Amino acid sequence: AVFWNQLNSKNAEEAEKFYAATLGWTFDSMPGPDGGTYYVAKVGDEMVAGLFTMEGPMFENVPEHWFTYFTVDDVDAAAKDAVANGGKILREPFDVPGAERFVIVEDALGTAQGWATPSEE
Repeated sequence: AVFWNQLNSKNAEEAEKFYAATLGWTFDSMPGPDGGTYYVAKVGDEMVAGLFTMEGPMFENVPEHWFTYFTVDDVDAAAKDAVANGGKILREPFDVPGAERFVIVEDALGTAQGWATPSEE
């Protein structure tokens, strides 16, 4: 199932203004896992997406895009399965405290995506 959609932007603040004006989203901000600000988009009280500004060398040649995360039972086991079936790990499994465990993978066809296991907290 789709777990989360995230806008990886070169300017999250401008994206926030656009989606507030066009879709009526409101936003909560919080510290991002890599230091910047992470914006959670909401419709009413429901969280619908996230936005962040791509900064640093790892994003140098990455265009702005919407990125999808899918739910898996066990991120670490799923990452091993991805590699065993011709995929690649683009970002090793990592935790976001109080949230989830994630991995960024590329499938055997070259399509990037995230997989997440919800935390039990």
